[in-house]
Amino acid sequence: MLIRIPSASLHGIEAYLVDVEVDISQGLPAFIIVGLPDAAVRESKERVRTALRNCGFDFPAKKIIINLAPASRKKEGSSFDLPIALGLLAFLGTISAEKLTQYLFVGELTLEGSLKAVRGALPFSLLASKKKFAGLVLPKRNEKEACLVQNFPVYGLRHLLEVVKLLGGSDEIKPAKYSLPELIGESPSELDFSEVRGQHQAKRALEVAAAGGHNLLMIGPPGSGKTMLARRLPTILPEMAFEEIIEVTQIYSAAGLLGDRSAISQRPFRSPHHTITDTGLVGGGNYPRPGEVSLAHRGVLFLDEFPEFSRQALESLRQPLEDGQVTISRVSSSITYPCSFMLVAAMNPCADVFLGSGGEVNCTEIERRKYYSRLSRPLLDRIDIQVEVPSVKYQDIIGKPPGEPSAEIRKRVSAARRIQWERFKGRKIFANSQMNSRDIRHFCLLDSDGDRLMETAMKRFRFSARAYDRILKVARTIADLAGEEKISAAAVAEAIQYRIMDRF
Repeated sequence: MLIRIPSASLHGIEAYLVDVEVDISQGLPAFIIVGLPDAAVRESKERVRTALRNCGFDFPAKKIIINLAPASRKKEGSSFDLPIALGLLAFLGTISAEKLTQYLFVGELTLEGSLKAVRGALPFSLLASKKKFAGLVLPKRNEKEACLVQNFPVYGLRHLLEVVKLLGGSDEIKPAKYSLPELIGESPSELDFSEVRGQHQAKRALEVAAAGGHNLLMIGPPGSGKTMLARRLPTILPEMAFEEIIEVTQIYSAAGLLGDRSAISQRPFRSPHHTITDTGLVGGGNYPRPGEVSLAHRGVLFLDEFPEFSRQALESLRQPLEDGQVTISRVSSSITYPCSFMLVAAMNPCADVFLGSGGEVNCTEIERRKYYSRLSRPLLDRIDIQVEVPSVKYQDIIGKPPGEPSAEIRKRVSAARRIQWERFKGRKIFANSQMNSRDIRHFCLLDSDGDRLMETAMKRFRFSARAYDRILKVARTIADLAGEEKISAAAVAEAIQYRIMDRF
């Protein structure tokens, strides 16, 4: 007797359909699982056997073979416990085998039959909706996350006996119903730009970076506020659209990092320690998982003590920064994760910033060059804005008037982003930082004064062609913040100030 139960597994952040085929026949009692299962899947036979007995069901003393199709893909995790148990119950006649094909089932079983949460509930829900199943049956704790797929029945259940009731036609079991605000509502951030004292140039640089999606490098001594500024950057970025919420939540769901949240509705801020490996940064492992670059998708990746990261880890950032996605290749397959993020890095002016008397930074040019040499030129070329963050003055620390709040800065940033969305409508880019050379020539038109200033700067500072493009991108964003169609000399001058690393 062969019974098929629809289930699903993860490939990267996408779900794919897995048919759990249960065959029970005469012969010596055995419980065999095939179809490239990992250790967690193979152990499910013990969980299922014990759960059925503790729920009062008989366990068939026959030859049981479970096949997870397609057999060519590696299966991992414990989400196949529920469909395997249901296949055995269908053989016993407890539930209808025909009804099993109407739903998609995922869930881990405890030894007493309760359903435990699994990774990937949102991708599973998206797959079930796409394949037009009558509903998705999964653990109660994953219910809200799965309900982000609107107008699709999701049954979040707590116990195997509730699943049996659902398949038996009981009116007690209803699909979950949540309003969108209930699913994506999060408390506003407690951080605000009004708390930052002084550092007017750095705050302006962060506003420009947020408006154009530019990568940013801050250089300054310890205690100057670099980390404080970086942590407040998400508060001035435009609010996430629903499509972005789905994208980011899908990544966190596949990584098992949602916790008690049903959605990620605020832009991510990731700040890994400088001892992180390249695998931890871009993703990978024996069973590939999203790295920090993907967890920062649609948000900010902050790298403090930038030169202290390993050279290999930093160089691994070049492809994600350029392509907005990272591909992890293995012998059997390759996985692509999205990683469209803003890189914000911070570093000291030199290796030892306490060489000067009185606690002042007194780095020589040789010391600076030696310290900066830890960063490759190709990586620095991908950072549009480079700004110095000096020590905070005493007058700024004790100053009474608060700075401008994040809400006001966000209004200007959102207005500039709307200009860019209109400019790039119908294309795959959404911000000035993503323009290619052809876009720069078309959209970054200088007025006569701006053109003369750029020519003078190119000759005086010997900027490279790549630096020229970066300056134009940033100048275009500055003009968008000012609501100007053409790029003025003032916008060009400000953009040139953000190329301090070109002096070394």
